[in-house]
Amino acid sequence: MPANIKGQMEDEITKALIQWEKDYKGRGPTEARTDIVRNMIIVTLRGVLSLAEQHLSKKDDGRALVKELRRQLVEQGRPELEEIIHRITSAQVVSLHTDISTKTGERVLIFVMDRDLK
Repeated sequence: MPANIKGQMEDEITKALIQWEKDYKGRGPTEARTDIVRNMIIVTLRGVLSLAEQHLSKKDDGRALVKELRRQLVEQGRPELEEIIHRITSAQVVSLHTDISTKTGERVLIFVMDRDLK
């Protein structure tokens, strides 16, 4: 895939996932970036924790609660996320891996696709 097409696809994914975060969770990240590497789409979202989640994350049990809540929200929204990625890339999502840092407020989503996107 030519660099300009790859860059356009990365930009479109970034914008779509920012919008999904706003629509689905009520607020979006402060920063976002998407990188396509072979058959993976790596999305980094920064500033995703609400003020309440930041306060909860100061204690061990609160951190676990925030992580579990965010994991469940992504799982429930997974069909929509997979549709967004498919619409932009024309490839199928094979698996989705995600984690959130309660220390930095950064979330990473890794979409593994059914083929290389180059």
